[in-house]
Amino acid sequence: LSNFLEANAAMPFPAMEVARSPHLPCVPVDANATDSNSATDVLDLWRQQKQIPAPFVWPNADARPSSMLELDVPVVDIGAALHSAAGMGRAAAQVAEACASHGFFQVTGHGVDPALARAALDGAADFFRLPLATKQGARRSPGTVEGYASAHADRFAAKLPWKETLSFSHNHDDVGARGNSHVVVDYFTSALGDDFKHLGEVYQEYCEAMEEASLAIMEVLGMSLGLGRGYYRDYFADGSSIMRCNYYPRCPEPDRTLGTGPHCDPSALTILLQDGDVDGLQVLVDGAWRFVRPKTGELVVNIGDTFMALSNGRYKSCLHRAVVHREKERRSLAYFLAPREDRVVRPPPSPAPAPRLYPDFTWAELMRFTQRHYRADARTLDAFARWLDPPTCSKLL
Repeated sequence: LSNFLEANAAMPFPAMEVARSPHLPCVPVDANATDSNSATDVLDLWRQQKQIPAPFVWPNADARPSSMLELDVPVVDIGAALHSAAGMGRAAAQVAEACASHGFFQVTGHGVDPALARAALDGAADFFRLPLATKQGARRSPGTVEGYASAHADRFAAKLPWKETLSFSHNHDDVGARGNSHVVVDYFTSALGDDFKHLGEVYQEYCEAMEEASLAIMEVLGMSLGLGRGYYRDYFADGSSIMRCNYYPRCPEPDRTLGTGPHCDPSALTILLQDGDVDGLQVLVDGAWRFVRPKTGELVVNIGDTFMALSNGRYKSCLHRAVVHREKERRSLAYFLAPREDRVVRPPPSPAPAPRLYPDFTWAELMRFTQRHYRADARTLDAFARWLDPPTCSKLL
């Protein structure tokens, strides 16, 4: 991270080019290919229709009109925070204020090479242009997070999101062992074939950059909560995170559907890279949906449910969603930081302990709950706590 901090702090991410990049092989469309009915039906929708089908229509309560207001989020200079006490003090104060209210902020000085960010965005654009039969080679298995999904039609039958996704895991490694780690590359070659090795290498490098950026952010979060720089960095150093590429096609009726429905992220921290100038991310604050618009060279960060539990509710995991557009498609890359699957999630010891809001749990348990039993929303943690410790007759009497 330190190699990039000063050189890249203010460098922009160049605008997306439409032309095909060299990341993916040129795969011909197979007119005789057969796919699952759900995926085929969903992908047919990306061909412009006059109306969207009923499974994609969201209730007015979820799809209520957007405010044109923009969310007031601080811009936190992570590079300055890591290099000086004054920079750290300023960043910690900014983060503390944001996370106690809505949990969103943007970061600069993050050290992510703009050329790498551009390559990762272009790689996602190329992947989603591929024939469905090719993408289905990486389709997600039920109850898991890894793989390709079209509108989550493999999980839900109603309130489908107007999007395609590709998700894969990234396990954190010791810095010394990182050069020997090819987990992401192996995923791409095993799911899609050796022709996709280069794309896997791009995402391997991007995930490693996201890991470094997220751990730097954890230093700031630790300072903001009075725990020191190393507390959360060490806690997440051997974590197991998730990378997701999102594609939101043009939509004939954007006011009746959503790209992603209202939810809170189950993970600890989300780092979002938005492509170009097409907005879509909205956060619910004071009863109004407010935009977090793309800004050149900045990453959007938000607190997830796992970190809300780690802070015993001091920092908030806020409801957010993604809207779609009639004339514009949108892409984004989301990196979900999570602890090691078997690590216990509990608040740190405190000289003046407050009542516990959430029981101890592991990331593996929360993942299983959200992938197999519950669709993430504003009440995920409360529902999860009840699932871990269901009421018994004796408790009810």
